[in-house]
Amino acid sequence: MDDRPTLADVAARAGVSKTAVSLALNDRPGSRLSADAVRRIKEAAQELNYRPNPAARSLRIGRTNTIGFISDEVTVTRFASAMIRGMLDVADDRDHGVLIAETGHHPKQLAKALESMIDRQVDGIIFGSLTARLLDLPELPDRVRAVTVNCKSATVPTAVLPSERVAGRQVARLLLDAGHGDAVAVIGNAPLASADQRISVTIGERFAGIHQALDEAGVVPVAVADFEMWEPWHGYDATKRVIESGAPITAMICLNDRVAFGAYQALAEHGLSVPHDVSIASFDDDEIASYLRPGLTTARLPYEEMGRRAMEVVMAPDPPVGDQLVPMPIQHRESIAAPRL
Repeated sequence: MDDRPTLADVAARAGVSKTAVSLALNDRPGSRLSADAVRRIKEAAQELNYRPNPAARSLRIGRTNTIGFISDEVTVTRFASAMIRGMLDVADDRDHGVLIAETGHHPKQLAKALESMIDRQVDGIIFGSLTARLLDLPELPDRVRAVTVNCKSATVPTAVLPSERVAGRQVARLLLDAGHGDAVAVIGNAPLASADQRISVTIGERFAGIHQALDEAGVVPVAVADFEMWEPWHGYDATKRVIESGAPITAMICLNDRVAFGAYQALAEHGLSVPHDVSIASFDDDEIASYLRPGLTTARLPYEEMGRRAMEVVMAPDPPVGDQLVPMPIQHRESIAAPRL
């Protein structure tokens, strides 16, 4: 049984009608209530610890002030969970609640979570992914606003994504500006992932930015290592092959920080140090980037900022359509130096 004070209790305490209480507590303009009546109503509500019934309010205004967030594994990944922090900050500022569901890449779990969100009449749904890939999502009811974050779907008109092309140019320029134009290697070029959006909707943009900067400078990489898996051992194996090929490298652009970690190990085994012998720049700003010695210079995936932007978009009166790109800030550390003469 719900024993919370009602609108009628506040009205009786203040000596006014229920309509007057509703007008005063919702700060309705033009209510013609006297200042004394408004004061008595608010004092009565405070004395009784009155809280509006959210279900009744939702029926009255046609909104639940609740947004749903459905992801594959964002909530269980420390690196990407900042996305949720960004969403919650915006929701809290605007007095909204957030319902969160995790699907673990299972289509049945996704369908179940989506049905649950719609049954609870959320005002909008944000679909998120740990890796920026194309999602298969069903058509949503017209009344439900939706946005994807760090992913895309053919059925959702708005996607919040990292600005990968700009970041690719910036990372390449860091090494070019340091003087490495004659001896840059690209470790982790990913032709399949660049072509298949079910693997990644952004990695192609990352490499387009890298090669745009190199082309503008008239630079051809002295080595390019292609592979489709982006783990430390792939970076290690690729870097070892490049070193043993005799390519005159003084700098590496790595696909991500995990690949760069493997590159560090391969360089060390061959008696080469970062950045004195080989400079390295990378992407993502995974935790490993700051643990490496020397620290790895990298373009940060802006999970928190993307979460904030997604929440702002889904709550906007007239939400934008198309890709909403969020900058990837460069995290400057100690992995870049001028080449030895």
